[in-house]
Amino acid sequence: MIIFTILIIFSVVFYVYYKVAILKSKDILEQKYFNGKARLCLGAFLLFFAINQYVFYKTQLSLFIGIIFIALGTLHIVRGYKESKHYRNEFRRLNPSSK
Repeated sequence: MIIFTILIIFSVVFYVYYKVAILKSKDILEQKYFNGKARLCLGAFLLFFAINQYVFYKTQLSLFIGIIFIALGTLHIVRGYKESKHYRNEFRRLNPSSK
């Protein structure tokens, strides 16, 4: 399934993009926001990698590893979403003129 390969590549590219954005940013609030986005992309990578691994190999070992990666990926996605949402709202609260 080529779709999972494309999604894996996109999630890794966006993860690297947000990590570089953290290095370029001087504002702590923006760094936290970008870190939340990077965590979300890392979770997506783990999730898509686990699904891709099980689809191609279909062994019991890949199932166990896939379950662990799916659990970790889901936790990263949820936490990254909550972090990015929180810091986006904080940025808007502290800077009402810029949207």
